[in-house]
Amino acid sequence: MTLQLDHTPTLAAFEDGTWYPICRLEDLELCWGEAALIHGRQVALFRVDSATVFAVSHRDPVSGSQVMARGIVGSRGQRFTITSPLHKEVYFLDSGVPAAGSGTALRSFPTRVISGMVEVLV
Repeated sequence: MTLQLDHTPTLAAFEDGTWYPICRLEDLELCWGEAALIHGRQVALFRVDSATVFAVSHRDPVSGSQVMARGIVGSRGQRFTITSPLHKEVYFLDSGVPAAGSGTALRSFPTRVISGMVEVLV
């Protein structure tokens, strides 16, 4: 399932950094990725507990394929990770930094839940 905004924000709103409502928190399954299209940008969302959602680029930084929502959610210590479904690179969901410490980072986006609605800052 790909989630899409009901409205189309302007490019200027994107450049300013705007919170965009994406879906209801209850629409996201625990530890399962969903892709959202926000003004032409593909973002992968991951709900990791009852109230925490992470958002990263849906684009795999190594292959360039739009697949990260199909990655495997895991953890390293207290930090949640996503493993690319193609080449098995592991990234921290809170920052997009590779867990190996080197390599191309995965772009991450701030999220928040307001009145049950997941919002992403882009």
